Amino acid sequence: MENRINIIAIVSAGGGVGIVIVLIAIIGCRSGCFELGQKISKERTYDDHHHVETFVETYGTLAPRKYTYSEVRRITKSFKTKIGQGGYGTVYKATMPDGRLVAVKVLSETKGNGEEFINEVASISRTSHVNIVTLLGFCYEKNKRALIYEFMPNGSLEKFIYKGEYSLNPVCDFEWMRLYQISIGIARGLEYLHRGCNTRILHLDIKPQNILLDEDFCPKISDFGLAKICYKKESIVSISSMRGTAGYIAPEVFSRTYGGVSYKSDVYSYGMLILEMIGGRKNFESGGSHANTSDDMYFPNWIYKEFEQSNVVATNVSITEEEKEVVRKLSLVGLWCIQTDPAMRPSMSKVVEMLEGPNESVSLPPKPSLSSPHPRTLVLHASDVSSCTGLDDSNSTPIPMETTA
Repeated sequence: MENRINIIAIVSAGGGVGIVIVLIAIIGCRSGCFELGQKISKERTYDDHHHVETFVETYGTLAPRKYTYSEVRRITKSFKTKIGQGGYGTVYKATMPDGRLVAVKVLSETKGNGEEFINEVASISRTSHVNIVTLLGFCYEKNKRALIYEFMPNGSLEKFIYKGEYSLNPVCDFEWMRLYQISIGIARGLEYLHRGCNTRILHLDIKPQNILLDEDFCPKISDFGLAKICYKKESIVSISSMRGTAGYIAPEVFSRTYGGVSYKSDVYSYGMLILEMIGGRKNFESGGSHANTSDDMYFPNWIYKEFEQSNVVATNVSITEEEKEVVRKLSLVGLWCIQTDPAMRPSMSKVVEMLEGPNESVSLPPKPSLSSPHPRTLVLHASDVSSCTGLDDSNSTPIPMETTA
C-alpha cells in the first residue's frame, strides 16, 4: 500500500512537471510567435517605405509631391468637408496653401503592400492628358494613405446622366450634344491610356462614378486603383480578385472562356457607360426594386430591338433631326463596344473615328449573345490568369462601314 502511494506521488509529480514543461513550451511558442510577428511587421513596414523611396528616386522631379499626414490634415481642415465616399475610402475638399482647391482621397484599404499603392500612383503619374484627372501629390505614412487630385467642381458624371427615380441631380438634364461631347472626351482619354502613354494602362473600372467633370463639363477619367500597366506588347496579367463593378465588367474578366483580359475590356465598360447615358437609367442593378434581370428590361437588348424595328431610340418628342442622328450613332457605337467576343469590339481609336465620322459609316452590329449579367455569375478565382494582349487591331474582326439592315 505504501509503495502504491509512493508510485502515485511520483506519477503525480511527474505529471505536474510535464504540465509545467508544456506550459513553458506554450508560453515560449507564443512569445516566439509574437516576436516573429513583430519581425514580419517591421520587415513589411520597411519594404513599404522602401517601395515609396524607390518610386520617388526613380521618378525624381517627375514624381508627384509626397505630403505628410499632418499636411493632409491641415489642407483638409481636419477632414471637414466630405464630398464623396465609396469602397475605396473618402474624398474631402481641401485648399492648398496657395489657395488652389484640390480633392483628397483618403484610402480606407490598409491591407496590401506599399508596392500596390505606388503602382496606383505610378500609373496615373505616367499620364498627361486633358481627359485624365491630374494627380498632384500623395501621402504614405504606415497605414495612412491619401491621393491629392485636381478639384473637379461638377463632381462625377453619375450625378447628371440618370433621369427620374435614378437621378441624383434632378435639376440638371444634359442636352444630347453635351452628352455626345462627353462621350468623345471619355473615348479620347481611354485611347490615350491604351496607346498614347509610354506604357499601356488598362483602367478596368470605367463607370459614371469614375468620370469627373470640370467647370466646363470636360470629362476626366479618375480612380486608377484597379489599373494594370502593360510594359510589353504582349504580357501576362495575373488577376487575383474581381476587378471592376457589376454591370460594367467585360465577360472575359470573370470567365476566361470569353478570352483574355486586354484593353478591349475597357472598351466593353465604355460601351455600357454610353448606353446608360443614352437611356438615362442604369443597365444593371445588383438588387432592389430596380434589378434588371429579364431580357425585356435589359436596356442594351431594348435598344437593339428598337433598331430592328426601325424605331427612334430617344423618347424625347422634341428631339431634333440632328439629335436623332447623334443618339443613333451613340447607340450603335455602344452596341459595338459591348460585343461578347473581345475581337469584335473596336479599339478606342476606332471608337473615336466612328463618333467623329459620318453618321452613315456606323452599321448595326451583331446582337450581343449575353443577357443581363447577374452578380452570382461574377466569380473569379485567384488562379485565373489572362493575357494583356497588344494593341494592334490586325487580329480583330473589322467593323463593317456600310449601313446594314
